Amino acid sequence: MNKKIKKIVNKKNKSKIICLTAYSKNVASILDKHCDLILVGDSLGSVLYNYKSTKEVTLDTMINHSKSVRLGVKKSLMIVDMPYNTYRTPKEALKNAKLVMKKTKCDGVKLEGGKKIISIVKTLVKNRIPVMGHVGILPQTDKKFFFKGKKQREGKRILYETKLLEKVGVFSIVLECVETKLSKQVTKHIKIPTIGIGSSANCDGQVLVIDDLIGMSDSKLKFVKRYADVSKIIDGAVKKYKSEVKKKQFPKAKHSFKS
Repeated sequence: MNKKIKKIVNKKNKSKIICLTAYSKNVASILDKHCDLILVGDSLGSVLYNYKSTKEVTLDTMINHSKSVRLGVKKSLMIVDMPYNTYRTPKEALKNAKLVMKKTKCDGVKLEGGKKIISIVKTLVKNRIPVMGHVGILPQTDKKFFFKGKKQREGKRILYETKLLEKVGVFSIVLECVETKLSKQVTKHIKIPTIGIGSSANCDGQVLVIDDLIGMSDSKLKFVKRYADVSKIIDGAVKKYKSEVKKKQFPKAKHSFKS
């Protein structure tokens, strides 16, 4: 277990883990000052490319953005999402995860699923590839996006699967849109940290999509909180630039070259 991962694991029951997504160096370098963990999420599909789902995100796209993010991350743990259909078998998962680790210099990868991916996680961990789990809503495969754990049977399954994932060696698990009491139960019953998104303050840490947090998206999701309106700042800056160019106020002499 590398030092950064050990630091995250040791935060369990001690201090909240701060996690956000990043897709570029410039944003990552800002987040790195404040985050414990930076996730290059396949959410970039909808955030940057306007895809209808994360299924359209390719391995090459994830690698290219992760290489950029790596340049801005010095302190935080950097984890990369394995995109849809890149870990269908242990052999495929190992080949692609090795490629991601080698090309991006990330600290580990994240996989969605529970019981179905246990043999895959085992293979990666056996080959010294750190794995972060992800249960609850699974954006890569779920057709309907309703919170999980409302029914007792579903809650038992999620609790069982998180224990399974812990047993085969994941160092942390994302709980996406898991019912409040269930997220508390899961967090209590496993020894590794839980990172929540729409899963209440009961988790060991929280993650949000950075564009949602800074107001660069029009997300109406219940679990999103907007902390700034960067789109308004950009709009104001561009208006001012446009005005100065039209009035010949920009560029001035100090922005120009003379022989």
